[in-house]
Amino acid sequence: MVQDSDAFAADLLRGHTDTIVLGVLRRGESYGFEIYKTIRDATGGAHEIKEATLYAAYRRLEKDGLVESFWGDETQGGRRKYYRITDAGRAVYQRNVAAWTATRDIIDSLLDPRGSGRAPERH
Repeated sequence: MVQDSDAFAADLLRGHTDTIVLGVLRRGESYGFEIYKTIRDATGGAHEIKEATLYAAYRRLEKDGLVESFWGDETQGGRRKYYRITDAGRAVYQRNVAAWTATRDIIDSLLDPRGSGRAPERH
């Protein structure tokens, strides 16, 4: 069965939501919707993580001590909840990126076992 490549990519990315959020926060503190926009814009709009998924990730990351949150002092509009990465979050981010890189290298070698540099044919 051939799966739609967009759905396949979304499934792969979904498992890395926490690492993606931590990566955004490595650049500086940010509020929820701004993180959403950063992720969307980084892919040229090709990938969006649903806001509900992101807010669940924020809660999970905070509970695990990987991010901390605080309320911004907004002079216009509603108050925003900001997030910043912790030292523990930086360490987890580094481990996850190393694991992803190792996994990607293994998959690349399995998809191209002869090392031809060409993408495998799709049937």
